[in-house]
Amino acid sequence: MSSWLERQATNHQVQLAAAALLSGAVVAGAILGTQAVRRKEAVEELKASIPELSENHKADLLNEFGAPARLPASSREDERVAALARRAQQGDYDGDLIDEQLTRTASFLGTERFPRLRDSFVIIVGLGGVGSHCASALARSGVSKIRLIDFDQVTLSSLNRHAVATLTDVGTPKVECVRKRLQAVVPWVGLECFNEVWKVRRADVLLQEWEGGRGPKPDYVVDAIDNIDSKVALLQYCHERGIKVVSSMGAGCKSDPTRILVADISASIEDPLSRATRRRLRAAGIVQGIPVVYSTEKPGTDKAELLPLPEEEVQKGQVNELSVLPDFRARILPVLGTMPAVFGYTIANYVAMEITGYPHDATAGKAREKLYDSALSNLQGLEERMAKHEGQDPLGLRLPVTKEDVGYLIEEVYRGRSVISGLPTRLALIRWKPPRNGWKILEDWEGQKTVRLALDELTCMTKEEAAKHEKEVLKGGKNVEEVYSEDVVQLVDKRTEEEKYYQRYR
Repeated sequence: MSSWLERQATNHQVQLAAAALLSGAVVAGAILGTQAVRRKEAVEELKASIPELSENHKADLLNEFGAPARLPASSREDERVAALARRAQQGDYDGDLIDEQLTRTASFLGTERFPRLRDSFVIIVGLGGVGSHCASALARSGVSKIRLIDFDQVTLSSLNRHAVATLTDVGTPKVECVRKRLQAVVPWVGLECFNEVWKVRRADVLLQEWEGGRGPKPDYVVDAIDNIDSKVALLQYCHERGIKVVSSMGAGCKSDPTRILVADISASIEDPLSRATRRRLRAAGIVQGIPVVYSTEKPGTDKAELLPLPEEEVQKGQVNELSVLPDFRARILPVLGTMPAVFGYTIANYVAMEITGYPHDATAGKAREKLYDSALSNLQGLEERMAKHEGQDPLGLRLPVTKEDVGYLIEEVYRGRSVISGLPTRLALIRWKPPRNGWKILEDWEGQKTVRLALDELTCMTKEEAAKHEKEVLKGGKNVEEVYSEDVVQLVDKRTEEEKYYQRYR
């Protein structure tokens, strides 16, 4: 060993490589050191540019979302509008003027249904492009009590899609912006504002009865949140407590308003936000029963998509620090300003029809229960056949898989299609590979028989493909790489990894 090291040490090529490696390390260290020094100097320069607090340079404390704790001073016009709104909500407003302003809506709904809308209470969570248009439409239609919930502020980039914000509103809370602008249109509408993030621990306050618990319960909750964790938490909370809720799926990267539909969440397709929401809700045991507004528009190579982060930001690391709050999206989602408006008005229309009982097409699910029953039955038969093939008695065998699990795998993990051919009919679930320790029936002390079977071991294919897979892979002993193309194998691996990730929410 020592002689080998001596020979390498005297080798001219090795010496050159070592010198190059050392010089590269020195240069990299120098560059990184220089960058660190420059960064420190820039920080110090920035700090030095901030004036000391004095009579000429006052400062306000920021809230937990980075916004000023105090609202900017109102203009005289805003003060006049606010004063009018206070009087109107106390009954000091000519009822004939309200009737005239709402006469077209009243004529449409009729004398029996219109009062239901006037007496209703709606909560809107999220006041971006979708939520602001929904709030505006409901207020103008006659809803008398609206609670607005959002933590964010109006930005320049949000003016392309916001319903009421102007340049003078930039930097102010969205809830206050919407209240201020709507008061100028419908001063008699009660508007409660909560400038905060939706959190389950605050649900008792955010979703409580009107006026701090003294008034009626909400007739409907509108979910216009674009953060998946907050969205799922709100929908789960409402669903489990029987609170009526309608949810907006993704309006970003969409351009065709004719593809926007209202349906049960179990039927929503071609929408990444909807798919992620469905998977998380299924993991919590919620399969259907939540109406959503979504688009069936398909993505394309020439269409907008989620923008990548600038390379310089990726190189810095700590990409999560670029988002507004922890777990919020850091990348930019392109939005055509017209589409959130269509989503918002669609939701407002749905809520108005539901509250008043006006005839409209009811939302429907996929109605695929028979498919799930069939897939579960086929899986049961497969496991029994494989047990017999291994010389075991499958009588009384029970699988640790439910019909809900089957629906979750078929719809959410495998997108309702065979992983091999992409066909959407005659689907079945089958083990992708034989168990490492063979087919072993486990029997407990009560005599119940079962097998070890995790959801990430199953894949989706047609019944015909499953029969071939059983013959060649599960019984024939072939590797999946021998039977299927590299693309199919990689796709199964990708779906399996997705399922392992989502297991944390089950």
